Amino acid sequence: MNKLPVAILILFLLLAGCYRQAVQPEEKAVLVKVYTVEPQTIPVDFNLIGIVRSSHSVEIRSRVEGYLQSINYKEGSFVKEGDVLFKIDPRQFEDAVREAQANLEKEQAILWQAQQAVSRYKPLFEQKAASRKDLDDAMANFLSEQASVNLFQARLDEAKLNLSYATITSPISGYTSNARFQEGTFISPSSSGELTIVSVTDPVWVIVNVSDYYFLLSTREVQKQELIVPDNYDFDVSLILSDGSEYPQHGKVSFISPLFDESTGTLSARAVFPNPNNVLRPGQFVKIKATGAVRPNAIIVPQESVMQAMAGQFVYVINEENRAETRNVETGDWYKEYWVILSGLKKGDRVITAGTIKVKDGTLVKVIKSK
Repeated sequence: MNKLPVAILILFLLLAGCYRQAVQPEEKAVLVKVYTVEPQTIPVDFNLIGIVRSSHSVEIRSRVEGYLQSINYKEGSFVKEGDVLFKIDPRQFEDAVREAQANLEKEQAILWQAQQAVSRYKPLFEQKAASRKDLDDAMANFLSEQASVNLFQARLDEAKLNLSYATITSPISGYTSNARFQEGTFISPSSSGELTIVSVTDPVWVIVNVSDYYFLLSTREVQKQELIVPDNYDFDVSLILSDGSEYPQHGKVSFISPLFDESTGTLSARAVFPNPNNVLRPGQFVKIKATGAVRPNAIIVPQESVMQAMAGQFVYVINEENRAETRNVETGDWYKEYWVILSGLKKGDRVITAGTIKVKDGTLVKVIKSK
């Protein structure tokens, strides 16, 4: 067998392989921008939805029963303390006052007569012209009549009080709601309920409800000193109205409930706001932002560097060989244009922020700009 052609074929293949190896292109680095992680202290804002409530709301109810004679205020208007709101027909109460007055005067006359009897029997007893029993009986009758006078005086006071209740005034200064009943309606304390509501609107309360999860997460961070809140929860609180404008007055937290609401699983908190121009009204929904807390040694990265995969969020970091490496991260809140990173990154990590579309694990990269 001729071995020459075989040798020539092997030589040809070796030369071809060397040629392909020689012309294989050099790996080109992908140009990227990076952000170098540097822990820092950042402010933390708590953004929640709140509802405006009156800081002092009073249900106006009748204390006596009778026919509603008149409504003496303009519904929805501002009233001052002592202003008359309603009047109940007073005639039955006036009659009761006159009857109680007459009964009292009658008892006072009987008391005077009993007092005169004591005055007569006392010197007679001293002169032994009357017995001890006669004087004791006169004294007992006087004391009994004195008690009767006191009883009828109390009844007169009660009648006058009921008469005063026929005129229903506002116990506070504030804005009124609509009248629940119209003139001529029979009003009863036991069944009629409230006649109207008077509400103080300067200052107002803003009530927020914090979820169980959010509260526990924040509490855990405070315990680990990953989150520092103001002493006594002295947050500075601002409001954003429904039209996107910021309410000009700032408020302060005045109450945080120690208990969760069983029906909603939330914790209630309250902030107080001045409301001199009556911009805020009870029942109004607002966005609330509480500032004053800080997060020390926080790790943040630009939002565009964080990507989402089936397994969760991740970023690309550059390793010591200048190659891209996938790093799974856990994100927290936003801070300006940054994500707060709870886990997955450390000081000095170089996170790719631009050029990621051409990058995958192991890609050679070249930094053109960094933050």
